[in-house]
Amino acid sequence: MAFVAQVTGDGMDFIDLKTQYRRLREPINRRIQAVLDHGQFVLGAEVEELEERLAEFVGANHCISVSSGTDALLIALMALDIGPGDEVITTPFTFIATAEAIALLGATPVFVDIDRRTYNIDPGLIERAVTERTRAIMPVSLYGQCADFDRINGIGKRHGIAVIEDAAQSLGATYKERYSCALSSLAAASFYPSKPLGCYGEGGAVFAEDENLARMARELRVHGQDRNYHHVRVGLNGRMATLQAAILLAKLDVFEDELDARQEVAQRYGALIEEAFADCAPERVVRSPYVEPHNRSVFAQFTIEVPNRPAVREFMSSRDIPTAVHYPVPLHRQPAYAAGDAGRQFPIAEAVARRVISLPMHAYLNEEDQHRVVTVLRDAVMRA
Repeated sequence: MAFVAQVTGDGMDFIDLKTQYRRLREPINRRIQAVLDHGQFVLGAEVEELEERLAEFVGANHCISVSSGTDALLIALMALDIGPGDEVITTPFTFIATAEAIALLGATPVFVDIDRRTYNIDPGLIERAVTERTRAIMPVSLYGQCADFDRINGIGKRHGIAVIEDAAQSLGATYKERYSCALSSLAAASFYPSKPLGCYGEGGAVFAEDENLARMARELRVHGQDRNYHHVRVGLNGRMATLQAAILLAKLDVFEDELDARQEVAQRYGALIEEAFADCAPERVVRSPYVEPHNRSVFAQFTIEVPNRPAVREFMSSRDIPTAVHYPVPLHRQPAYAAGDAGRQFPIAEAVARRVISLPMHAYLNEEDQHRVVTVLRDAVMRA
């Protein structure tokens, strides 16, 4: 979500889409040309091909491509008929789209604090937030790591409420050897360009296990119609452009290779940071991402915690090292949502939001650049 991340630094690329395109220039151009030739620019054959391949990739029964990650969340909620008077439990430490989709339907986002290590919603706090109005739990698989879905699904089952994975950042991640987007009754993914699998514009997908929910999602994305000019429900214009599907198909061919590269980049970052700060006083130590042993993160962001973040970011920017903050203000502190949680505090989310910064992260980040990032990071922290 680089468009809202307040990226600083002008030298190194925070996310290098140019190198990726140079690698994939021929297949991407060939896929695009095929769409230009057949002229089916909305819901063309490439869209169906993408849906089939993504469903197979994650192990879901159904994949319904849509126009954006936000629309994927919205359609998933609409498929469950969530609306005014309903409550959806979610995390306050995420991008605004999570709560926005809930609020757009007239429902109320109910926030629960996060786990201190993973930054995902704390399953131990969810059950006490359940009320007679709770219709769904929407955990976010933040920064590319899945939430604790066994515990969360167990809560949903006990209370008869649905679980929707906000998988905007986690396509390709695994939880106990199962893929993100196939861990709950519904999931919503994003293909924004900065995502591990991103198109060249907006795009998203809804994943469903149940055939009826999948059918409703397909109807909802085309104005609620089950056939031409026959509208069985109120829907929206949420169709994916065929050109975006074509681009994603070309990228999907190398997606596993890029996921492996992301693992290498993340492991190298971790080792470099550990070495760089081994002799530092506790107040100067940088906290690297924690990944549960049963998880594989796709590291949509490589997010660390630092002391005196403004000074650290300013120094790194002066050395042409880009950084970003995901996310500086928890949702319950945002003006649009603060009234609903007046007086409530989420101390872990608030503490983390004051300290996190994201470093450059992509599959094409070389070892030399990573050494440079960590060297400047150490200098920044020592001066802060």
